[in-house]
Amino acid sequence: MTAAAVGHLVRAGLLVYLGGEVEFPDVHPDQVAALGRRRDLPELLDRYVPLGPDQAAVRLGVRRTDWDQVVRLGWIAPVGSVDVDYKRQGGVTTVPLYSAQDVALLPLVRPSVDWRTLRAIAPGRRSPLAALEPTAAGEDRVLLAEVGRIAGVGRAAVVNWCRRHDDFPQPTAGTDVHPEFDRSAVVAWLLAHGKIALPTGVPAARLLLAAGTGGVYPFRLDDPWLDLAEDAEGEDRLTTWSTDTDADTLAELTADEYGASVRRLTAPGTAPLAVTGEVRLTDRFRAGSGGLRVTLAWPARLRGTASTSPAGGVLRHGVPYAALGPECVCQRHDCSGLTPATWCAEHGRAAEPAMEWHVGGGIRCTDLARSSLTAPLAAH
Repeated sequence: MTAAAVGHLVRAGLLVYLGGEVEFPDVHPDQVAALGRRRDLPELLDRYVPLGPDQAAVRLGVRRTDWDQVVRLGWIAPVGSVDVDYKRQGGVTTVPLYSAQDVALLPLVRPSVDWRTLRAIAPGRRSPLAALEPTAAGEDRVLLAEVGRIAGVGRAAVVNWCRRHDDFPQPTAGTDVHPEFDRSAVVAWLLAHGKIALPTGVPAARLLLAAGTGGVYPFRLDDPWLDLAEDAEGEDRLTTWSTDTDADTLAELTADEYGASVRRLTAPGTAPLAVTGEVRLTDRFRAGSGGLRVTLAWPARLRGTASTSPAGGVLRHGVPYAALGPECVCQRHDCSGLTPATWCAEHGRAAEPAMEWHVGGGIRCTDLARSSLTAPLAAH
């Protein structure tokens, strides 16, 4: 966790303040180790440590742009803020902080949202939440049926709760037949009565790493943080908790003379991706609680979309130097490129098509897709 998170735990009385700055206090290492061994640590962090926008997006398993839409819609509000001094990069910026518990509850509280699809939206795509209208203050209400969906029960069970429990929230709108309840009040009641539980499981990523000398190795990566660069000159980074054995294997594979590539990486907040090579282990850090956190990195220009097969592999597109003829039967893509069909007379096995090849779903592919909105195919 961050040094600021330790400060929140000190203020909550879970660690003893020994000195230093208030935001970054000195604490006893034995206390930190004891706290790290507690099984309820995830619940404690949710209760006392707020999240910044990027952290909240990772916790929810969505892209930062999707998180910004969640805030715009009024589904969650900041519980505080912190001033961050970026110095040469723009001076002091006020960053909002959000309750980790409220973030974790969002998929339960908003059952009408297809969270599985939202978490698989490819980078660069418009957020489905952008088409929704914000909820006006005081008008975030739910019907009995939606209360049932939140709690995972039928409408009849909710009606029974209303009759049996005097402290069940009173309707704020609607009719006697179809009453409407304040969403936040209902969620608070469900939590207090044990009808729903706070999700505490950390997300996991699945990684298939291919060695340069052959062989594919699977890994489970807990609580992954995937930072994707926005230009071809940048570098992508994946930070995650790992076991000693897996970390040793990752170090060995990425240090090989022939390098390593990602056949398939399935991580929350992004579509399955692949990397054509130059994957390396850049950091290996052991936390005070004994956990091991490692960082993998690769050039952003080598990243692309993984194929749909379980074995993964990077998809490739080809942009023809000449306009397509009437006999072309290849699969077309937004980047004006195509995936050749083996039986295509122009681009199949019997032909030698003149194309500019690029990684499907990568940065080059995204740039071509943008340019194709204003330029005809023949110009590529």
